[in-house]
Amino acid sequence: MIIIGVENMHNPMMIITQKITSLAYEIHDGMFRKEEELTPSQRCLAVRRMPSLLEYLSYNCNFMGILAGPLCSYKDYITFIEGRSYQLTQSEANGKEDVKYEQTDPSPNIAVTQKLLICGFSLLFHMTVTKTLPVEYNIDDNFRATVSLPMRIIYLYVSLMAARPKYYFAWTLADAINNAAGFGFRGYDKNGASRWDLISNLRIQHIEFSTSFKMFLDNWNIQTALWLKRVCYERASFSPTIQTFILSAIWHGVYPGYYLTFLTGVLMTLAARAMRNNIRHYFVDSPPVKLCYDVITWIATQVAISYTVVPFVLLSVKPSFMFYSSWYFCLHIACILVLLILPLKRTQKGSIEQASIKPSWPKKLEEENVLGQNSYSTTNNSFNQKQEITCRYPALKQ
Repeated sequence: MIIIGVENMHNPMMIITQKITSLAYEIHDGMFRKEEELTPSQRCLAVRRMPSLLEYLSYNCNFMGILAGPLCSYKDYITFIEGRSYQLTQSEANGKEDVKYEQTDPSPNIAVTQKLLICGFSLLFHMTVTKTLPVEYNIDDNFRATVSLPMRIIYLYVSLMAARPKYYFAWTLADAINNAAGFGFRGYDKNGASRWDLISNLRIQHIEFSTSFKMFLDNWNIQTALWLKRVCYERASFSPTIQTFILSAIWHGVYPGYYLTFLTGVLMTLAARAMRNNIRHYFVDSPPVKLCYDVITWIATQVAISYTVVPFVLLSVKPSFMFYSSWYFCLHIACILVLLILPLKRTQKGSIEQASIKPSWPKKLEEENVLGQNSYSTTNNSFNQKQEITCRYPALKQ
Protein backbone atom coordinates (compact mmCIF):
# COMPACT_ATOMS: atom_id res chain seq x y z
CA MET A 1 0.00 0.00 0.00
CA ILE A 2 2.83 2.40 0.77
CA ILE A 3 4.28 1.74 -2.67
CA ILE A 4 1.14 2.90 -4.42
CA GLY A 5 0.88 5.98 -2.26
CA VAL A 6 -2.19 5.04 -0.28
CA GLU A 7 -2.16 5.70 3.45
CA ASN A 8 -4.93 3.43 4.62
CA MET A 9 -4.97 -0.33 4.33
CA HIS A 10 -8.61 -0.79 3.38
CA ASN A 11 -8.43 0.32 -0.25
CA PRO A 12 -9.07 -3.19 -1.66
CA MET A 13 -12.25 -3.37 0.43
CA MET A 14 -13.30 0.07 -0.84
CA ILE A 15 -12.79 -0.94 -4.47
CA ILE A 16 -14.57 -4.28 -4.06
CA THR A 17 -17.47 -2.47 -2.38
CA GLN A 18 -17.78 -0.26 -5.43
CA LYS A 19 -17.69 -3.21 -7.81
CA ILE A 20 -20.18 -5.35 -5.91
CA THR A 21 -22.72 -2.56 -5.51
CA SER A 22 -22.28 -1.36 -9.09
CA LEU A 23 -22.80 -4.82 -10.53
CA ALA A 24 -25.77 -5.46 -8.24
CA TYR A 25 -27.55 -2.36 -9.51
CA GLU A 26 -26.58 -3.07 -13.13
CA ILE A 27 -28.09 -6.57 -12.85
CA HIS A 28 -31.16 -5.13 -11.12
CA ASP A 29 -31.60 -2.58 -13.90
CA GLY A 30 -31.13 -5.10 -16.68
CA MET A 31 -33.22 -7.98 -15.33
CA PHE A 32 -35.76 -6.60 -12.88
CA ARG A 33 -36.73 -3.12 -14.08
CA LYS A 34 -38.75 -1.98 -17.06
CA GLU A 35 -36.91 -0.34 -19.91
CA GLU A 36 -38.84 2.92 -19.65
CA GLU A 37 -37.92 3.25 -15.96
CA LEU A 38 -34.21 3.47 -16.71
CA THR A 39 -32.17 6.58 -17.33
CA PRO A 40 -29.96 6.57 -20.47
CA SER A 41 -26.86 5.69 -18.46
CA GLN A 42 -28.67 2.93 -16.54
CA ARG A 43 -30.01 1.49 -19.78
CA CYS A 44 -26.54 1.55 -21.26
CA LEU A 45 -24.84 -0.18 -18.33
CA ALA A 46 -27.66 -2.64 -17.55
CA VAL A 47 -26.56 -6.28 -17.37
CA ARG A 48 -29.21 -8.49 -18.94
CA ARG A 49 -27.66 -11.88 -18.22
CA MET A 50 -26.63 -13.17 -14.81
CA PRO A 51 -22.82 -13.44 -14.72
CA SER A 52 -21.28 -16.81 -14.04
CA LEU A 53 -19.32 -17.36 -10.85
CA LEU A 54 -16.06 -17.12 -12.80
CA GLU A 55 -17.08 -13.85 -14.44
CA TYR A 56 -18.20 -12.43 -11.10
CA LEU A 57 -14.96 -13.31 -9.31
CA SER A 58 -12.86 -12.19 -12.26
CA TYR A 59 -14.54 -8.78 -12.30
CA ASN A 60 -14.19 -8.24 -8.56
CA CYS A 61 -10.75 -9.70 -7.97
CA ASN A 62 -8.76 -9.16 -11.17
CA PHE A 63 -5.16 -8.25 -10.45
CA MET A 64 -5.23 -4.99 -12.40
CA GLY A 65 -7.55 -3.13 -10.07
CA ILE A 66 -7.72 -5.03 -6.80
CA LEU A 67 -5.45 -2.64 -4.85
CA ALA A 68 -6.25 0.88 -6.03
CA GLY A 69 -8.86 0.45 -8.74
CA PRO A 70 -10.03 2.38 -10.57
CA LEU A 71 -13.62 1.23 -10.73
CA CYS A 72 -14.89 0.10 -14.10
CA SER A 73 -18.30 -1.07 -15.21
CA TYR A 74 -18.93 -4.79 -15.60
CA LYS A 75 -19.69 -4.34 -19.29
CA ASP A 76 -16.40 -2.55 -19.94
CA TYR A 77 -14.50 -5.30 -18.15
CA ILE A 78 -16.25 -8.12 -20.04
CA THR A 79 -15.74 -6.31 -23.34
CA PHE A 80 -12.02 -6.18 -22.57
CA ILE A 81 -11.83 -9.81 -21.44
CA GLU A 82 -13.60 -10.99 -24.58
CA GLY A 83 -11.03 -9.15 -26.70
CA ARG A 84 -13.42 -7.22 -28.89
CA SER A 85 -11.96 -4.87 -31.51
CA TYR A 86 -13.23 -1.43 -32.40
CA GLN A 87 -13.32 0.83 -35.39
CA LEU A 88 -13.39 4.58 -35.56
CA THR A 89 -16.32 5.70 -37.63
CA GLN A 90 -17.06 9.10 -38.95
CA SER A 91 -20.50 10.11 -40.11
CA GLU A 92 -20.74 11.46 -43.61
CA ALA A 93 -23.08 14.27 -44.58
CA ASN A 94 -25.65 11.75 -45.84
CA GLY A 95 -25.69 9.99 -42.46
CA LYS A 96 -23.74 6.94 -43.59
CA GLU A 97 -20.72 5.85 -41.64
CA ASP A 98 -17.35 5.76 -43.32
CA VAL A 99 -14.79 3.57 -41.57
CA LYS A 100 -11.50 5.42 -41.40
CA TYR A 101 -9.37 3.40 -39.02
CA GLU A 102 -9.28 -0.14 -37.76
CA GLN A 103 -6.80 -1.68 -35.36
CA THR A 104 -7.37 -4.90 -33.49
CA ASP A 105 -4.66 -4.48 -30.89
CA PRO A 106 -3.91 -0.80 -30.25
CA SER A 107 -0.65 -0.22 -28.42
CA PRO A 108 -0.81 1.34 -24.93
CA ASN A 109 2.93 2.06 -24.83
CA ILE A 110 2.73 5.83 -25.30
CA ALA A 111 -0.13 6.24 -22.81
CA VAL A 112 1.61 4.06 -20.23
CA THR A 113 4.92 5.91 -20.64
CA GLN A 114 3.24 9.29 -20.19
CA LYS A 115 1.41 8.13 -17.08
CA LEU A 116 4.54 6.62 -15.56
CA LEU A 117 6.32 9.95 -16.05
CA ILE A 118 3.47 11.66 -14.20
CA CYS A 119 3.80 9.04 -11.45
CA GLY A 120 7.52 9.71 -11.13
CA PHE A 121 7.08 13.46 -10.90
CA SER A 122 4.22 13.12 -8.39
CA LEU A 123 6.22 10.75 -6.22
CA LEU A 124 9.26 13.03 -6.29
CA PHE A 125 7.12 16.02 -5.36
CA HIS A 126 5.49 14.10 -2.52
CA MET A 127 8.81 12.91 -1.10
CA THR A 128 10.36 16.37 -1.16
CA VAL A 129 8.00 19.34 -1.11
CA THR A 130 5.10 17.68 0.73
CA LYS A 131 7.23 16.83 3.75
CA THR A 132 8.18 20.48 4.21
CA LEU A 133 4.58 21.73 4.05
CA PRO A 134 2.55 19.68 6.54
CA VAL A 135 -1.17 20.37 6.72
CA GLU A 136 -0.98 20.08 10.52
CA TYR A 137 0.97 23.35 10.63
CA ASN A 138 -2.30 25.17 9.86
CA ILE A 139 -3.41 24.53 13.47
CA ASP A 140 -0.07 25.24 15.11
CA ASP A 141 -0.58 27.76 17.94
CA ASN A 142 2.51 29.80 17.14
CA PHE A 143 1.62 29.86 13.43
CA ARG A 144 -1.88 31.10 14.09
CA ALA A 145 -0.69 33.74 16.57
CA THR A 146 2.17 35.21 14.55
CA VAL A 147 1.28 34.86 10.87
CA SER A 148 -0.94 37.36 9.06
CA LEU A 149 -4.25 36.30 7.53
CA PRO A 150 -3.07 36.57 3.88
CA MET A 151 -0.07 34.35 4.64
CA ARG A 152 -2.31 31.86 6.44
CA ILE A 153 -4.54 31.68 3.37
CA ILE A 154 -1.54 31.16 1.11
CA TYR A 155 -0.10 28.44 3.35
CA LEU A 156 -3.49 26.72 3.54
CA TYR A 157 -3.65 26.53 -0.25
CA VAL A 158 -0.02 25.50 -0.72
CA SER A 159 -0.11 22.82 1.99
CA LEU A 160 -3.25 21.22 0.59
CA MET A 161 -1.95 21.45 -2.96
CA ALA A 162 1.21 19.67 -1.77
CA ALA A 163 -0.93 16.89 -0.27
CA ARG A 164 -2.52 15.99 -3.60
CA PRO A 165 0.42 14.40 -5.52
CA LYS A 166 0.20 11.18 -3.51
CA TYR A 167 -3.28 10.69 -4.94
CA TYR A 168 -2.06 11.67 -8.40
CA PHE A 169 0.63 9.00 -8.06
CA ALA A 170 -1.68 6.22 -6.85
CA TRP A 171 -4.50 6.82 -9.32
CA THR A 172 -2.24 7.43 -12.32
CA LEU A 173 -0.19 4.31 -11.55
CA ALA A 174 -3.38 2.26 -11.24
CA ASP A 175 -4.55 3.65 -14.58
CA ALA A 176 -1.18 2.83 -16.18
CA ILE A 177 -1.29 -0.75 -14.85
CA ASN A 178 -4.69 -1.29 -16.44
CA ASN A 179 -3.51 0.25 -19.70
CA ALA A 180 -0.39 -1.90 -19.74
CA ALA A 181 -2.65 -4.95 -19.50
CA GLY A 182 -4.67 -3.63 -22.45
CA PHE A 183 -7.62 -2.28 -20.47
CA GLY A 184 -8.79 1.32 -20.66
CA PHE A 185 -8.92 1.69 -24.45
CA ARG A 186 -11.77 3.98 -25.48
CA GLY A 187 -11.36 4.07 -29.21
CA TYR A 188 -9.70 6.47 -31.61
CA ASP A 189 -9.99 10.18 -32.07
CA LYS A 190 -10.70 11.78 -35.44
CA ASN A 191 -7.01 11.60 -36.31
CA GLY A 192 -6.79 7.89 -35.62
CA ALA A 193 -4.85 8.24 -32.35
CA SER A 194 -5.81 5.72 -29.70
CA ARG A 195 -7.40 6.96 -26.48
CA TRP A 196 -6.62 5.24 -23.18
CA ASP A 197 -8.75 7.20 -20.73
CA LEU A 198 -11.82 4.97 -20.36
CA ILE A 199 -11.24 4.44 -16.63
CA SER A 200 -8.96 7.39 -15.84
CA ASN A 201 -9.60 8.75 -12.38
CA LEU A 202 -8.40 12.34 -12.60
CA ARG A 203 -7.40 15.21 -14.86
CA ILE A 204 -4.61 17.04 -13.09
CA GLN A 205 -4.64 20.21 -15.16
CA HIS A 206 -8.37 20.71 -14.68
CA ILE A 207 -8.00 20.08 -10.95
CA GLU A 208 -5.23 22.59 -10.38
CA PHE A 209 -6.83 25.26 -12.56
CA SER A 210 -10.46 24.65 -11.67
CA THR A 211 -12.58 27.78 -11.46
CA SER A 212 -15.55 26.23 -9.69
CA PHE A 213 -16.24 23.68 -6.98
CA LYS A 214 -18.04 21.60 -9.60
CA MET A 215 -15.11 21.64 -12.00
CA PHE A 216 -12.77 20.43 -9.25
CA LEU A 217 -15.03 17.52 -8.26
CA ASP A 218 -15.75 16.65 -11.89
CA ASN A 219 -12.06 15.93 -12.40
CA TRP A 220 -11.13 14.42 -9.02
CA ASN A 221 -11.64 10.68 -8.35
CA ILE A 222 -13.85 10.50 -11.41
CA GLN A 223 -14.88 6.85 -11.23
CA THR A 224 -15.89 7.13 -7.58
CA ALA A 225 -17.96 10.21 -8.39
CA LEU A 226 -19.76 8.27 -11.10
CA TRP A 227 -20.29 5.34 -8.73
CA LEU A 228 -21.87 7.64 -6.14
CA LYS A 229 -24.13 9.12 -8.78
CA ARG A 230 -25.25 5.75 -10.14
CA VAL A 231 -25.83 3.87 -6.89
CA CYS A 232 -27.05 6.72 -4.69
CA TYR A 233 -27.97 10.04 -6.26
CA GLU A 234 -30.09 8.71 -9.12
CA ARG A 235 -31.90 6.32 -6.79
CA ALA A 236 -32.38 8.49 -3.68
CA SER A 237 -36.01 9.20 -2.81
CA PHE A 238 -35.26 12.37 -0.83
CA SER A 239 -32.36 14.78 -0.29
CA PRO A 240 -30.14 13.06 -2.88
CA THR A 241 -27.29 15.54 -2.45
CA ILE A 242 -27.03 15.02 1.30
CA GLN A 243 -27.43 11.25 0.99
CA THR A 244 -24.71 11.09 -1.64
CA PHE A 245 -22.18 13.03 0.41
CA ILE A 246 -22.96 10.97 3.53
CA LEU A 247 -22.51 7.75 1.57
CA SER A 248 -19.17 9.03 0.34
CA ALA A 249 -18.09 9.68 3.94
CA ILE A 250 -19.24 6.22 5.10
CA TRP A 251 -17.47 4.57 2.17
CA HIS A 252 -14.19 6.30 3.04
CA GLY A 253 -14.18 5.03 6.62
CA VAL A 254 -15.04 5.84 10.22
CA TYR A 255 -12.81 8.84 10.88
CA PRO A 256 -14.84 11.91 11.97
CA GLY A 257 -12.81 14.10 9.64
CA TYR A 258 -14.41 12.42 6.64
CA TYR A 259 -17.87 13.38 7.84
CA LEU A 260 -16.84 16.97 8.58
CA THR A 261 -15.37 17.30 5.11
CA PHE A 262 -18.34 15.87 3.23
CA LEU A 263 -20.95 17.73 5.27
CA THR A 264 -19.01 20.92 4.60
CA GLY A 265 -18.92 19.83 0.97
CA VAL A 266 -22.72 19.83 0.84
CA LEU A 267 -22.80 23.50 1.83
CA MET A 268 -19.97 24.37 -0.55
CA THR A 269 -21.56 22.58 -3.48
CA LEU A 270 -24.98 24.16 -3.08
CA ALA A 271 -23.61 27.64 -2.38
CA ALA A 272 -21.17 27.51 -5.28
CA ARG A 273 -23.93 26.45 -7.64
CA ALA A 274 -26.24 29.18 -6.40
CA MET A 275 -23.49 31.76 -6.92
CA ARG A 276 -22.74 30.50 -10.40
CA ASN A 277 -26.39 30.42 -11.47
CA ASN A 278 -27.06 33.96 -10.26
CA ILE A 279 -23.82 35.78 -11.02
CA ARG A 280 -21.73 34.17 -13.74
CA HIS A 281 -23.80 35.34 -16.73
CA TYR A 282 -22.93 38.95 -15.94
CA PHE A 283 -19.22 38.34 -16.60
CA VAL A 284 -19.02 36.15 -19.71
CA ASP A 285 -19.67 38.61 -22.52
CA SER A 286 -16.43 40.59 -22.38
CA PRO A 287 -13.15 38.59 -22.64
CA PRO A 288 -11.21 40.88 -20.25
CA VAL A 289 -14.02 40.77 -17.70
CA LYS A 290 -14.31 37.01 -18.16
CA LEU A 291 -10.58 36.65 -17.51
CA CYS A 292 -10.83 38.65 -14.28
CA TYR A 293 -13.84 36.57 -13.28
CA ASP A 294 -11.92 33.35 -13.93
CA VAL A 295 -8.96 34.51 -11.85
CA ILE A 296 -11.20 35.47 -8.94
CA THR A 297 -13.20 32.24 -9.10
CA TRP A 298 -9.99 30.20 -9.33
CA ILE A 299 -8.72 31.79 -6.12
CA ALA A 300 -12.07 31.35 -4.40
CA THR A 301 -12.34 27.73 -5.54
CA GLN A 302 -8.86 26.77 -4.37
CA VAL A 303 -9.37 28.37 -0.97
CA ALA A 304 -12.81 26.76 -0.59
CA ILE A 305 -11.51 23.32 -1.55
CA SER A 306 -8.57 23.63 0.83
CA TYR A 307 -10.81 24.81 3.66
CA THR A 308 -13.21 21.92 3.04
CA VAL A 309 -10.70 19.07 2.96
CA VAL A 310 -8.55 19.97 5.98
CA PRO A 311 -10.56 17.60 8.25
CA PHE A 312 -10.14 14.88 5.62
CA VAL A 313 -6.38 15.11 6.20
CA LEU A 314 -6.44 15.72 9.96
CA LEU A 315 -9.05 12.96 10.49
CA SER A 316 -9.84 13.70 14.17
CA VAL A 317 -12.51 15.97 15.61
CA LYS A 318 -10.34 18.11 17.88
CA PRO A 319 -7.76 19.30 15.31
CA SER A 320 -10.50 19.78 12.71
CA PHE A 321 -12.51 22.03 15.00
CA MET A 322 -9.33 23.83 16.01
CA PHE A 323 -8.78 24.69 12.36
CA TYR A 324 -12.36 25.76 11.66
CA SER A 325 -12.45 27.76 14.90
CA SER A 326 -9.28 29.58 13.92
CA TRP A 327 -11.12 30.60 10.76
CA TYR A 328 -14.26 31.43 12.78
CA PHE A 329 -16.23 29.02 10.55
CA CYS A 330 -16.27 31.88 8.08
CA LEU A 331 -16.87 29.85 4.91
CA HIS A 332 -19.60 27.79 6.57
CA ILE A 333 -21.37 31.00 7.52
CA ALA A 334 -20.80 32.50 4.06
CA CYS A 335 -22.32 29.44 2.37
CA ILE A 336 -25.40 29.55 4.60
CA LEU A 337 -25.88 33.25 3.86
CA VAL A 338 -25.55 32.64 0.13
CA LEU A 339 -28.20 29.93 0.26
CA LEU A 340 -30.52 32.19 2.25
CA ILE A 341 -30.03 35.25 0.07
CA LEU A 342 -29.62 34.03 -3.51
CA PRO A 343 -32.64 32.46 -5.21
CA LEU A 344 -32.37 28.89 -6.44
CA LYS A 345 -32.78 28.35 -10.15
CA ARG A 346 -36.30 27.33 -11.08
CA THR A 347 -37.88 25.47 -13.95
CA GLN A 348 -40.76 26.75 -16.04
CA LYS A 349 -43.16 24.89 -13.76
CA GLY A 350 -41.85 26.82 -10.77
CA SER A 351 -40.16 23.89 -9.07
CA ILE A 352 -36.54 23.87 -8.09
CA GLU A 353 -34.46 22.70 -11.00
CA GLN A 354 -32.75 19.43 -10.30
CA ALA A 355 -29.45 20.68 -11.70
CA SER A 356 -29.28 23.37 -9.05
CA ILE A 357 -29.08 20.82 -6.26
CA LYS A 358 -27.24 17.99 -7.97
CA PRO A 359 -23.89 16.85 -6.65
CA SER A 360 -20.97 18.18 -8.59
CA TRP A 361 -20.37 15.21 -10.87
CA PRO A 362 -23.47 14.31 -12.86
CA LYS A 363 -24.06 15.49 -16.38
CA LYS A 364 -20.92 16.46 -18.18
CA LEU A 365 -18.75 13.92 -16.37
CA GLU A 366 -21.27 11.18 -17.05
CA GLU A 367 -21.25 12.10 -20.73
CA GLU A 368 -17.53 11.50 -20.91
CA ASN A 369 -17.37 8.28 -18.94
CA VAL A 370 -20.67 6.68 -19.96
CA LEU A 371 -21.30 8.16 -23.37
CA GLY A 372 -17.65 8.44 -24.31
CA GLN A 373 -17.69 12.12 -25.25
CA ASN A 374 -15.38 14.93 -24.19
CA SER A 375 -16.16 16.28 -20.72
CA TYR A 376 -17.61 19.52 -22.04
CA SER A 377 -19.69 18.12 -24.87
CA THR A 378 -23.27 16.87 -25.03
CA THR A 379 -24.93 14.16 -27.04
CA ASN A 380 -28.42 13.16 -28.12
CA ASN A 381 -27.61 9.48 -28.74
CA SER A 382 -30.49 7.08 -28.27
CA PHE A 383 -29.96 3.97 -26.23
CA ASN A 384 -31.43 0.53 -26.63
CA GLN A 385 -30.44 -3.05 -26.14
CA LYS A 386 -28.97 -3.40 -29.64
CA GLN A 387 -26.69 -0.40 -29.06
CA GLU A 388 -25.08 -1.49 -25.80
CA ILE A 389 -21.59 -1.31 -27.24
CA THR A 390 -22.00 1.87 -29.24
CA CYS A 391 -23.59 3.68 -26.30
CA ARG A 392 -20.41 3.07 -24.34
CA TYR A 393 -18.22 4.12 -27.27
CA PRO A 394 -20.34 6.36 -29.52
CA ALA A 395 -17.39 7.13 -31.77
CA LEU A 396 -16.81 3.41 -32.28
CA LYS A 397 -18.58 0.65 -34.10
CA GLN A 398 -18.13 -2.95 -33.21
